Amino acid sequence: MPDVFISRDSKKKEDKVSTFETKEEINKFVPGEINKLDSGKVDEVKEIRQNKHSIGHKKGGIKYPKNHEERINLPGHTHNPLTSFCYFPDHVKFVNQDPEERVILLLRKHPITNIRWILLTILFLIIPVFLPLLSFFEILPSEYQTVLTIALYLMTIAYGFEKFLSWYFHVNIITDERIIEVDFHNLVYREITDANVDQIQDVTVEMGSPVRTALNFGDVIIQTAAQIPKIEFEAVPSPDKVAKVLRELRVEEEIEKLEGRVR
Repeated sequence: MPDVFISRDSKKKEDKVSTFETKEEINKFVPGEINKLDSGKVDEVKEIRQNKHSIGHKKGGIKYPKNHEERINLPGHTHNPLTSFCYFPDHVKFVNQDPEERVILLLRKHPITNIRWILLTILFLIIPVFLPLLSFFEILPSEYQTVLTIALYLMTIAYGFEKFLSWYFHVNIITDERIIEVDFHNLVYREITDANVDQIQDVTVEMGSPVRTALNFGDVIIQTAAQIPKIEFEAVPSPDKVAKVLRELRVEEEIEKLEGRVR
């Protein structure tokens, strides 16, 4: 019978850990370093090993496609440029991206969050149609009427376009090395916040309303040890899946540290 991994801290921990894996078996995954893992990590290592035959190459619990065919077959992957959730998106680059850094998730706010400004834009596009019914509009010279109508249309289009750009370029990115939030305020100002995966301390999912629960979107709040202590992914689809990816990346990072493979 192979040796069973025994925690050096206490007999109580020994009883908990020994039921999961033998030392010999776990050493095949993290050679020579198993004694550095606590009982919780042993659980996660075991889970990763049990799923290691999924599509593509896996580092930790993340599926890394080897080629384009495997990429397009991954659940959550899409070619839709307006998607709010894309697993291993195509052709996504960002400032200061490392050559070997791979984008795992691209996130935007759920499309339902655009309903308010879309309805408001439609309303303002309809208003000029009813302007001739207003008494003050009729007394204006025809040239002024034309200018006022065109001005209303231009302001409405500018408003809708600005809101669309704000939604489209306000993205959250998860790579195999870090998390990034791009806060797009307007055409001349944006704010980028990032933190390394190993700086993540806690991940919280908040849904908080029947609409969010029914449509499966919510906030993912990430506490970090970086200069910015909190990064928030607001109203993103499938927040539980996002939290799971972050958890698997944290485990992967711990394993890379043990194996000395950290870039």
